[in-house]
Amino acid sequence: MKELRLAREWTQEQLAEAAGVSRQSIISIERNRYVPSLELALIFARIFACATDEIFHLEALK
Repeated sequence: MKELRLAREWTQEQLAEAAGVSRQSIISIERNRYVPSLELALIFARIFACATDEIFHLEALK
């Protein structure tokens, strides 16, 4: 997600405002410390005009 944000030349604050979340949420998502809900993932997909799997990747199941 960070790459998509930077490609738009957006700050974390700008993305947070567009998504309706806190800047801390954006930081946590970009650092892989927080997995967003499906609803939030769909919001990011709409913001970046791409599929959710282009933004987020599932880890291999063990």
